[in-house]
Amino acid sequence: MTAARVAEARPPSGPGRGAIRAVTLDCWGTLFLDGPGSDERYKRQRLSAMHGALAASGIIVAPAELDRAYAASGSWLGSLWQVNRDVSVREHVLALLDATDPALAGRLSAATVDALVHAYASPPLIAPPAIDPGARAALEAMAAQGAVLAVISNAMRTPGEIVRVILGAAGLLPLFKVLTFSDECGIRKPEPAIFLRTLGDLGVPPEAAVHVGDDPVLDVEGARDAGMRVVQVSVDQHATAPARPDAVIPHLGELPAALGRLGR
Repeated sequence: MTAARVAEARPPSGPGRGAIRAVTLDCWGTLFLDGPGSDERYKRQRLSAMHGALAASGIIVAPAELDRAYAASGSWLGSLWQVNRDVSVREHVLALLDATDPALAGRLSAATVDALVHAYASPPLIAPPAIDPGARAALEAMAAQGAVLAVISNAMRTPGEIVRVILGAAGLLPLFKVLTFSDECGIRKPEPAIFLRTLGDLGVPPEAAVHVGDDPVLDVEGARDAGMRVVQVSVDQHATAPARPDAVIPHLGELPAALGRLGR
């Protein structure tokens, strides 16, 4: 056996734990090879496009001032995320405008605010995050075996609306029955409610579902607390966390085999 094989932490236990009826997947660091921190690489494009949208409406804001406001809005978002809450990207933009000048948003037309939201949200469409090359085959294999598939993902500054477009361009979107993004539902992992909300939409109980994600807290602990089994995506086959995953895989190409073991 090689180090790339599935490293199983413990067998499933309890009544009804064998059959897997649903598989939910994280995006950043799981479906996407890029982790959530990579979302910040779009900062310059966001601010440049917002500067242009403001200038087009006759309002000139110094780039340094927008940069300062971006950091201030990030601190505000961090305080929300710390308590597993989230808001729409429109709220991101309004917070950034307020940090620039509390009176600024009131001077803008609805069309300009819409343009600013688009400028802020859309840069990942120009340079999308890389998708795990084994994702499509793995998802198709699971769907062929009768599992329903869903996404459960925390948004950073890239909203679920844009992630849907990225997944659609990769041909993955039709494979998912439900997509749950924190900016749309207001709940962030590891809060169990975001997992349970998704499973409710799928009509599948937690004990018949498996969550797949990379983060030992957001994905492993969160899904465990919701009563699900968990497969962690990690290059460290001996990865440890306060809540241990049922299996650890290095990439999604290993997922069908891991689920086959858990299903037995």
